[in-house]
Amino acid sequence: MARVLSGIQPSGELHVGNYFGAVQSWVADQDLNEAFYCIVDLHALTVDIAPAELRKRTLETATTLLAAGLDPDRCTLFVQSQVAEHTGLTWLLECVATFGELRRMTQFKDKSGEGSHPSKSEAVRVGLFTYPVLMAADILLYNADRVPVGDDQRQHLELARNLALRFNGRFGQVVTVPEASVPAVGARVMDLQHPDRKMSKTAMSPTGTIGVLDPPNTIASKVRKAVTDTETEVRYDPISKPGVSNLLELLAAATRGDPAELAKRFSSYGSLKTEVAEALSESLRPLRERHAQLSADPQAVLASLAAGAAKASSVAKVTLTRAQAAMGLLAAW
Repeated sequence: MARVLSGIQPSGELHVGNYFGAVQSWVADQDLNEAFYCIVDLHALTVDIAPAELRKRTLETATTLLAAGLDPDRCTLFVQSQVAEHTGLTWLLECVATFGELRRMTQFKDKSGEGSHPSKSEAVRVGLFTYPVLMAADILLYNADRVPVGDDQRQHLELARNLALRFNGRFGQVVTVPEASVPAVGARVMDLQHPDRKMSKTAMSPTGTIGVLDPPNTIASKVRKAVTDTETEVRYDPISKPGVSNLLELLAAATRGDPAELAKRFSSYGSLKTEVAEALSESLRPLRERHAQLSADPQAVLASLAAGAAKASSVAKVTLTRAQAAMGLLAAW
């Protein structure tokens, strides 16, 4: 079996972009691969967040992932900060990474305002600059063969590959060079109000983002208000008809169909929106029901995370110890 690893920020409630773009494939991978899934709470510290809010969001994210179908008996689900080896390997990799390659990271440029807003970039936290190395450590600690990623994370995975190759070239074969995988359907769910950008809780578009726990009437309302275009033909054409194509992508993800083929069934945008809303509500119904059960017993969720952290640490410790020895650090007695 191949070893698979992926991580998710503790944003609290997930949206359908998270669910169809990543989590569904994670659930499937449990039975096909040795799967490690990490809630990357250390990454969340690159922006201002109240401690109580971070704890709340981390627990809620874990609860939703379990409700979505991740099974602690079939995968390793854990919280990043509970496995100390993540920060240990990060420093070793930071001593291999270069300033230039980190500065070229697209997300750092976007979030820091580097170039366009020099004064803003001066105040940016060092953690925002170096977190791609932490992400590389997240992956390389587990010698992952494959990493499911969205299109916007490909650059970060390429950095992890480069660091792995460089580390192995200098210090011997210590870590596995990972490969990327992107789901074919639903890999990039777009905002319902702004179909030119990816659906995101941080985009401040409440009517354009569908939460996996949204009740059916809320889903129907958001889909009904989704942006389309001035034409009337339903066809799958992401370039010239991004709004309609996004609805077809959502329908395809919810029904495991093909968006281009599904388009042939509709003669109006109204009928398309109705079916999209119904399909989404039905596909998310088991998740909503399971979430209600898990929320009533948070201690069980915490126990699952503790067991996952112990299992993850037992694997990560081996890699970190090998990396330390390879770099010439003196072993502890």
